[in-house]
Amino acid sequence: MTGKYRNELISGLTVDVVLKKNQRTGILTRGKIEKLLTNSSYHPYGIKVKLQDGQVGRVQAIIMDSSDKQ
Repeated sequence: MTGKYRNELISGLTVDVVLKKNQRTGILTRGKIEKLLTNSSYHPYGIKVKLQDGQVGRVQAIIMDSSDKQ
C-alpha cells in the first residue's frame, strides 16, 4: 500500500506525508488522517490529505500499527 490510491486511505489511519515545503528534500511527517483532499481515485505523487494537526501533504507511506483498524 503506497498511498497513491484513494481507496487505501480512511480517516484515522497513520501515514507518512511529504509537506509542500519539504518536497525538494523529501522529509516525511507522520500523522493521522483527518480528511482526504484529493477527489480522484489515483494520484502518481500520492493522495493529498489533511492531518489531524492541520498540516497538509501527499501520502508517501501507510503505517500499520495496532491502533489502526482495517
